[in-house]
Amino acid sequence: MTKVETLKNPIVEQRADPWVYKHTDGYYYFTGSVPQYDRIEVRRAKTIQELATAKPVDVWRKREMGVMSANIWAPEIHFINGKWYIHYAAARADAIFDHRMYVIENESANPLEGEWVEKGQIKTDWESFSLDATTFEHNGELYLVWAQKDPNIEGNSNLYIAAMENPWTIKSPQVMITTPEYDWEKIGFLVNEGAAVLKRNGKIFITFSGSATDHNYCMGLLTADENADLLNPESWTKSEKPVFETSVENSQYGPGHNSFTTSPEGEDILVYHARNYREIEGDPLWDPNRHARAQVFTWNPDGTPNFGIPVPDAK
Repeated sequence: MTKVETLKNPIVEQRADPWVYKHTDGYYYFTGSVPQYDRIEVRRAKTIQELATAKPVDVWRKREMGVMSANIWAPEIHFINGKWYIHYAAARADAIFDHRMYVIENESANPLEGEWVEKGQIKTDWESFSLDATTFEHNGELYLVWAQKDPNIEGNSNLYIAAMENPWTIKSPQVMITTPEYDWEKIGFLVNEGAAVLKRNGKIFITFSGSATDHNYCMGLLTADENADLLNPESWTKSEKPVFETSVENSQYGPGHNSFTTSPEGEDILVYHARNYREIEGDPLWDPNRHARAQVFTWNPDGTPNFGIPVPDAK
């Protein structure tokens, strides 16, 4: 078995918003935003490093018009109650930045096979820009965390949490747990997005990303006690500074939109995207070179994660 310390970045080129899910079948499943934003692909491999050469399978493609016809963003693959689900965001060809969140389902043991069925839009309190849905289970309850634009709040997106009836339906009122307030969350755009959940040491941690998707993109951290009411915004505290950000010395710019997995040996691994250059021509969203990267992280004495700094690309 390849030791995780030999991870060489990038692990998959030109895949932003990388999501890695380690399943009980011994495979790592990978998905992420493709540069064309026109489809959802999934690949799997026995090791994280082998994801680079694993054959991607297109499991869903955008429609020609209407809903889900443009800018397919940030798919995440989850295994919930014996079925596979992919949560993703999609806009319309006539409104390419007016995203909503959607879900597809697959009953096959192997999600690269079988049929993916559309379960529809995740309905929230408003019909507004929304994306980056992620799910997690805690004490027998399924939760959704996502980014959305509140029509009454200045900025692009805040993070919300709600309890779920099933993987495509929320059943509780949605609660805002963070809004951009610090300078590092408000460069270019006022953004909190790209949540990922980590449960360790009696705590629930939610990482998220802030600012524009150029070199200013970085990660923050929310923390709640595992016994707290997760639907109470006062249960969550936010880091005053980024917990993972650009490393000029290692030529890693704009790290963020992460996910978490573990090595076969049980080490915690941070998966994220970043570019290896700062200067971008035009809108960063159309620059395809946000590559998926991965690195081991450690824990601080107080039980919080220590992500360190983005490691350099392999020579």
